[in-house]
Amino acid sequence: MELKQLEYFMAVCRELHFTRAAEKLGIAQPSLSQQIRLLEHEMGTPLFDRVGKKTLITEAGKILLDHSYNVFHELSQAKTAISELQGLKRGTLKIGALLTVVNYLLPPTVIGFHHSYPNVELSVLGLRTGDIYEGILQNKLDLGIVYLPMEHADLATIPLYKQNLALAAPIDHPIAKERFVHLDVLKDVPSVLLPSTYYMRQLINEACRSLDFTPHPVLELSTMESIINMVNQGVGVTILPKAYLDYIAHKGIRTIPIQNPTLTTQIGIVYRKNKYLCAASRVFMEQLIATIKNEHFD
Repeated sequence: MELKQLEYFMAVCRELHFTRAAEKLGIAQPSLSQQIRLLEHEMGTPLFDRVGKKTLITEAGKILLDHSYNVFHELSQAKTAISELQGLKRGTLKIGALLTVVNYLLPPTVIGFHHSYPNVELSVLGLRTGDIYEGILQNKLDLGIVYLPMEHADLATIPLYKQNLALAAPIDHPIAKERFVHLDVLKDVPSVLLPSTYYMRQLINEACRSLDFTPHPVLELSTMESIINMVNQGVGVTILPKAYLDYIAHKGIRTIPIQNPTLTTQIGIVYRKNKYLCAASRVFMEQLIATIKNEHFD
């Protein structure tokens, strides 16, 4: 078995289509098929089921895929450990962060880290919680900034801080005069919320169910910026992290605390338990924790 065969195998697993996988790999489709057949011969069992035009991973294929991730993970760990013989003079660090914290939480740490270690290639991607977990497990990300709690046998977490959610309303809306609001305001006032696939929306939905109603937003949007724009245009109110609303300090929007119940989320760091934490990861986490201690994110 060769590493190249495993690379080809993983490409087919991702695409579930031999022609597309061959195009991504930059090789001819017959060559890819031949390498997969050789790999299947060595494994002694089919790795894919070809049903008409569909390609499906067999149970044996799923087992090999899990171990393939581990093989390349170990190789990556070795390269990282060896590169650290040179200190933080080079290397890469890939971080997946919640879309709601990318703007107001990470910039001080990112800027400070880059100034101290300019030759380390730092990538920060704004992603959903599920995508971050997947990226960590598949070794595509080194660290994640996610909502907690989270339970997974292969992942470890470090709590960072708790944040309250707040209502955001147009400055000229009658509700903007209130000192605080109850969550059941969503029964009567048009709202603009994140889609139900987002953790924050699920938290809102669960809290509303405890009050015996279901929110029905007039509009669902997947980015903070677009939601804020709609609120500013008077389309409806929204619920977002208070720290984010305070950070943007939009002149056309008033932030109002929510009571009955108070909505709180826990933000934390996630990483693979069995992954060697490179110096870049350790330093970035230390700087992020120090930043949070010096700031107020609530």
